[in-house]
Amino acid sequence: MIHNLVEQHVVTAYDQLKGHFPGFCGCEVCRSDVLVYALNRLPARYVASVEGKVVTELNLDKDQTRVTIEIHVMEGFRKVTLSPRCGRAARPPK
Repeated sequence: MIHNLVEQHVVTAYDQLKGHFPGFCGCEVCRSDVLVYALNRLPARYVASVEGKVVTELNLDKDQTRVTIEIHVMEGFRKVTLSPRCGRAARPPK
């Protein structure tokens, strides 16, 4: 089975950072928009074996890679908060 390990790291970053954006809606549409925003700006890291997963996870766990992922997720929160597609009125960040 093929997996994009970056997606798992983006979801983890989303879960960890969501509480820092009180104006963020958080509905499924807005959540998906943040994840898609970040994933479209990060290189995919596909794996198909246990060995590939181990090597790729070691690279993704480096501080600089984590910071890059978190920056893209935070930018996604800001953009979606200012212009949510779910129909909720945009709320400026506090």
